[in-house]
Amino acid sequence: MNALRTLIIAALGFTALPAFALSASGQDQLLQLQTRWAEINYQTPQKQREEAFAKLVTQADAALASEPKAAELLIWRGIILSTQAGAKGGLGALGLVKEAKSSLEQALAIDPQALAGSAYTSLGSLYYQVPGWPIGFGDDEQAEKMLTQALAINPDGLDPNYFYADYLQRQKRYEEARAALEKALAAKDRPGRELADKGRRAEAQALLQQVKSKLK
Repeated sequence: MNALRTLIIAALGFTALPAFALSASGQDQLLQLQTRWAEINYQTPQKQREEAFAKLVTQADAALASEPKAAELLIWRGIILSTQAGAKGGLGALGLVKEAKSSLEQALAIDPQALAGSAYTSLGSLYYQVPGWPIGFGDDEQAEKMLTQALAINPDGLDPNYFYADYLQRQKRYEEARAALEKALAAKDRPGRELADKGRRAEAQALLQQVKSKLK
């Protein structure tokens, strides 16, 4: 379960009109969730993160009560639950990741293209970081399938390239991981996601150094 301690999943920017377009209020709530997630994930002390993420899940639930078919909000509910699991760690996090998986799968059923396919990125990340049977649902083959689908939708995105690289380096496919990380670092900035982008780029740079050390 150590992998859950570092489980961090982020969403991507919009590229296509979702099947159920968010209202103006829903868009505002989505931005609030994204902004607060980045603040907790990158600026809040580790010991305070689980409780902060739990409160943010409640906020996501309230947003979904008004727009239950909003794939974007379902994705972010899954993201927040996933990172809450990472903050919690241990076997107690399994319930959270299973709930996150369910939320992301609901989003895919509604609109696979939502948030540039980030439900695929998020699910792929869960599949390679969560333990496999009989403890959890982890599955490396399924992880790669999800992550490559995310890249098919958003080939130049920061997050899909970063998480695919992380998966690849865990598989000891270091040359491929390096290429994906270099592509992640070359990704365009996302308006309104400055803190999230800064944090993810720092993670990508740190991972790139680790990968390069393996290639020496």
